[in-house]
Amino acid sequence: MARRKSSAEEEDSTQPTFEEALTGLETIVEEMEHEHLALEDLVTRYEKGSALLVRCESILQSARERIELITLRNQNETPLDAANKTADAAELPDDSDDDDDNDIRLF
Repeated sequence: MARRKSSAEEEDSTQPTFEEALTGLETIVEEMEHEHLALEDLVTRYEKGSALLVRCESILQSARERIELITLRNQNETPLDAANKTADAAELPDDSDDDDDNDIRLF
């Protein structure tokens, strides 16, 4: 049985990708700068451009957060060999002669 898409998945599938939104935004800016448009057309394009800008910013913020998580995960991971060496070193008895004065000697 096929699973139903969640509302968030459906919303994302109808939203433009970053590249599509950026291209649309560039087109709108170009039209607004170089064409003689009626005020209503300018406002309509501005409104659409504003929505595309929000979409681009949202995608970029999501990408930043993912990159930060990946970076933190990579910083917190230690190689298995280094972790084993640290654990082995902690288990070894201290053979230093610095504490010989505190040892009890019978002979």
